[in-house]
Amino acid sequence: MEILYIALLTLIAATVGTITGFGTSTLMIPVLVIFFSPVEAIFLVAIIHWFGNIWKVALFRSGFNMRLLMLFGVVGLATSYLGAFVSLGANEAILLRVLGAFLAGYALFVVFQSLLRQGYGGQTKFKIPAGNITAISGGALSGFFAGMFGIGGAIRSAFLSAFDLPKAVFITTAGAIGLLVDSTRIITYFTGGATLPRELWYGLILFIPVSFLGAQIAKKLVDRIPQHKFRIVIAVFLLAIGVKLIFWP
Repeated sequence: MEILYIALLTLIAATVGTITGFGTSTLMIPVLVIFFSPVEAIFLVAIIHWFGNIWKVALFRSGFNMRLLMLFGVVGLATSYLGAFVSLGANEAILLRVLGAFLAGYALFVVFQSLLRQGYGGQTKFKIPAGNITAISGGALSGFFAGMFGIGGAIRSAFLSAFDLPKAVFITTAGAIGLLVDSTRIITYFTGGATLPRELWYGLILFIPVSFLGAQIAKKLVDRIPQHKFRIVIAVFLLAIGVKLIFWP
């Protein structure tokens, strides 16, 4: 029964995570640590997350943008190490509450700005052009904050949404960056001795195709979301994560 419950959780998390570019770990880990040790839960979610990012890139490959991936993603990976170094010795709860306030504030700004835009006939749309300088700057800042706060997906989605990218470009870029990050941390976990109980290794035979099913459901949902409302959807999920971190870091 545990395997079936995890499969259902995987389906929900993969659907949400594919649409928003984040949320898989946020949904799965708090549930899995009830039944397994934190190391086992994190390792399992990392594997599922890795496949989830493959599905994002494969299903939304029409939006693949190598320039944006290199400028935003690679720079972000480099600065994430600096952010992690700065965070050493800091109060984790305070850091996460600060992150929550930032995400909630940004999400509210996007929502209210969209409402204001509608009231003024579409003349007040907030958008940062995704040029070389802004992509490098956004990647550097998102990587730094991801390393500092330890929650990379939500931060990347916040910065990428500021570019107001086409849906496929947003999801593919988030997936490709996440794939690089997940590959690094899975190797680190495995070489550090992390492993899974036998039933979870067998469970992956079910979890992996279920995560693909979730990604396919997400694609159908994304296709139904108008481009001009897509960023609002991302903002709503960012607001939920922000509120959660403020009150329950």
